[in-house]
Amino acid sequence: MSLVLTSVADRVATLTLNNPDERNTLTAPMVAEIVAAMDAFEADAEVGAVVVTGTAPAFCAGANLGNLSEATGESLGNIYEGFLRIARSPLPTVAAVNGSAVGAGMNLALGCDVRIVADRAKLDTRFLQLGIHPGGGHTWMLRRIVGPQAAMAAVVFGQVLDGPEAERIGLAWRSVPSDELLSTAHEFAKGAASAPRELAITTKATIQSMADVETHEAAVAAELEPQLWSTRQPWFAERLARLQAKLSAKTGRR
Repeated sequence: MSLVLTSVADRVATLTLNNPDERNTLTAPMVAEIVAAMDAFEADAEVGAVVVTGTAPAFCAGANLGNLSEATGESLGNIYEGFLRIARSPLPTVAAVNGSAVGAGMNLALGCDVRIVADRAKLDTRFLQLGIHPGGGHTWMLRRIVGPQAAMAAVVFGQVLDGPEAERIGLAWRSVPSDELLSTAHEFAKGAASAPRELAITTKATIQSMADVETHEAAVAAELEPQLWSTRQPWFAERLARLQAKLSAKTGRR
């Protein structure tokens, strides 16, 4: 049985963790399949965005590391690669959180650019409740997304978030009914996939780099070169011509 299922439609790739009997926990074999899937998506010019989800009932219930008391930096790093590979992807990524996202499973959701969450999903850091310090960049990712107070509430105070609560604090872009999750995530991802692929990749990189930009003037300067580059690309001329033709047609009807 494949531990990761993949499909592509409308230039949107879907990566589905597929070990429901173990609630899609991250194991070394699953991580290897995640890495291979992401490599294939990024090599495919017809893939413009990626949706990450899990086979019900869980999104990803964490890492399956066996005896954690014997874990090493290397063994932890091997499992972390499951979500770090997705976090490093230049492609726009959407987590469709269909069920429990626990510990490393929450890291998988945090590593995506946007999260769309089923209303009955549960996002649970659970590290402290298990007596273990957070890992995999969990506190850094969460704090950057929701701020220090919400990060403290979730990590230190053990607050478990459902879809509406995740949306309220900005952890999720939207909370939707479970039966609408995948269609909503797919339609959302099409917004990125319909843009020129190289332009979407470059713009994602620009947004990520803005975390280190301190002034508006510096931001203007940082955007200038890629903006000028985009105006020299064939897709810009093509799309501008279509827009001008559309506007001319509307004016003519008046």
